[in-house]
Amino acid sequence: MSTVTYFEAIVVGALQGVSELFPVSSLGHSILLPAWVGGSWADDLSIGKGSPYLAVLVAMHVATAIALVVFFRHDWVRILRGLWTSIRDREVADPDQRLAWLLVLATIPVGLAGLLLESALRDFLGKPVPTAIFLTLNGAVLLAVERFGRTREPVPVAAETTIDFSAEETMPMRAVSLEEASDRRLAKLGVGEAVLIGAAQILALLPGISRSGITMVAGLRRGLSHEDAARFAFLLATPVILAAGVLKMPSLFTAENRASLGPALAGSIVAGVAAYIAVRFLTSYFETRTLNPFAIYCVIAGIGSLIYFAV
Repeated sequence: MSTVTYFEAIVVGALQGVSELFPVSSLGHSILLPAWVGGSWADDLSIGKGSPYLAVLVAMHVATAIALVVFFRHDWVRILRGLWTSIRDREVADPDQRLAWLLVLATIPVGLAGLLLESALRDFLGKPVPTAIFLTLNGAVLLAVERFGRTREPVPVAAETTIDFSAEETMPMRAVSLEEASDRRLAKLGVGEAVLIGAAQILALLPGISRSGITMVAGLRRGLSHEDAARFAFLLATPVILAAGVLKMPSLFTAENRASLGPALAGSIVAGVAAYIAVRFLTSYFETRTLNPFAIYCVIAGIGSLIYFAV
């Protein structure tokens, strides 16, 4: 059985860390890159059932989720505290509690769909031609929402904090960070809206459709700014990626995949670092910019790959 080399793992790790958060589909790139390179890469990096490459990708997904947890650690502390106090007090009385339950409810559809459909869809569609088609479609959807689907323009960020006022508007209570202010806006989403945005992640089970991209599209369609849509997409993705990775992690420690443990560790470290840099860049980027560059890239890369592999 072929094994993943250190060099292959490091390259794929860097690609995984970036493409998981950029709206360009990490699974799509994980399929297309080995096909483009060919040779031993095509043999070593096959995502077929029982493939060591698939087990290595699982480890990289966990590393990506850990990077998201680290980046949004202050948010997750507030969200988890809100969930705990909500369960303890049997109430939903503040934005942190509401956002916590919105994230829980919005994660359920993709969690169920992933358990039921992921393996079948990956095995049936995880080939270069279908992936190229879906990558092109991903780009087209991103372009369409920017051209026809936005309901409002992003609000420029003018300061690092806002002021939280008490009931007496002249009595400022404390400074509220921009991150917390964004979470408060997200907490105002309706339950149905949040679940619909979360359910959009199901489409990312199709290789070539980006999880962050399609979730942002759903958020923009529900009236979120680019900044808030990206933030909600990353918060939603964290438990999904982490849970799926932990669930499948035992496959990495089977006898067949033992030779890939070292490369998996190296690739995961690279993936985690790349993911942290990517999310830091994107949260700043989407304060004032759009999905258009990523959309154009997906369309070009998808059509180019389709022509190359279909001929």
